[in-house]
Amino acid sequence: MRDKIVLAYSGGLDTSISIKWIQEKYDFDVITMTVDVGQGSNFKDIEEKSKIIGAIKHYSIDAKEEFVKNYIFRAIKANALYEGKYPMSAALSRPLIASKLVEIAKKEGAVGVAHGCTGKGNDQVRFDVTIKSLEPNLKIIAPIREWDLSRDEELKYARENKIPLVFEKNKIYSIDQNLWGRSIESGPLEDPSNEPPEDAFEWTESPESAIDKPEYLTIDFREGIPCAINGESLEAVTLIENLNNVAGKHGIGRIDHMEDRLIGIKSREVYECPAATVILEAHKDLEKTVLTKHELSFKKLVDDQWTFLVYSGLWMEPLKEALEVFINKTQERLMGRVKVKLYKGSLRVVGRSSPMSLYNLKLATYASSTTFDQTWSLGFIELWGLPTKAANVLKRNRKKRD
Repeated sequence: MRDKIVLAYSGGLDTSISIKWIQEKYDFDVITMTVDVGQGSNFKDIEEKSKIIGAIKHYSIDAKEEFVKNYIFRAIKANALYEGKYPMSAALSRPLIASKLVEIAKKEGAVGVAHGCTGKGNDQVRFDVTIKSLEPNLKIIAPIREWDLSRDEELKYARENKIPLVFEKNKIYSIDQNLWGRSIESGPLEDPSNEPPEDAFEWTESPESAIDKPEYLTIDFREGIPCAINGESLEAVTLIENLNNVAGKHGIGRIDHMEDRLIGIKSREVYECPAATVILEAHKDLEKTVLTKHELSFKKLVDDQWTFLVYSGLWMEPLKEALEVFINKTQERLMGRVKVKLYKGSLRVVGRSSPMSLYNLKLATYASSTTFDQTWSLGFIELWGLPTKAANVLKRNRKKRD
């Protein structure tokens, strides 16, 4: 009986040729595994294709709810936007898929696992570090990284080995998508001076062609987690799916930026993240309503570090777990409702309310009903500015002596 390898299988070219390559190079039996994180694939077709190519067994795992509750919700609490732009849709899904690889490998008694990551990207790090952290004795095979084939060479190998190829409408682009976002790479996007062609987008209307009517939404949060839209409580997956649809039709969620990959390459990245864009903007606004100035200042440092760790493939890092203790503490009282306005690519928060709000109208109002005693400011200004005043007096006196 031959040893077994479990391959994370998407049904695309890279992982399809990997089945045959692993069989030829390592003489292993290949078990394929596809994890549903909301990519919208035909999982029955993927299973049939893997077996046609030569997989001895296939697992289809519906992990959408787990992905939202254990990964996306943590990212929302941490306001996770890598370099201020990317909601980390792919980055969040990789440790989940890697954990399922390990789970199936243990179940099947496999000697190792495999994935289709290249040697240029971040995903190889996310997979490998998570796998090694969960089960360091498993062998890791990355055929595309090891083989270093061009796309033309991959296609030639596929034809020679009678591997079925599926040519999609957007074949010039490399697409990765899940509930939290859609990543578009390759083709004309590799020149960062080119505006992304309209055919690169599927989830979002262009702002120019979006409906010419503003739409208002309210999003309710409970302990930092979105739980309702327009007053209607929704299950986690449904809430994100609905927001992707609604925000997308208004042209919300298109992202185009220069990204610093972990391995040192500058990369032009294009994403569609309608729900993520709306939820994160609303969440940040509610935090500014509820948390103190000092909490907000320190939390930004914590959020940035949490985001960097996850982007960099360190989902299993103990520091991330420690940071989450602080993040979760700040979210205990983060409840309330945020009102947003969507219109032709524009997203604005236009209202917010919370039973835990630190906003006090009687203090803030300029009307005569205010309870704020303006004479308090005199002593505060003297004490607040005392070090600055003293330093400047000293500087002037030294200049006079010189």
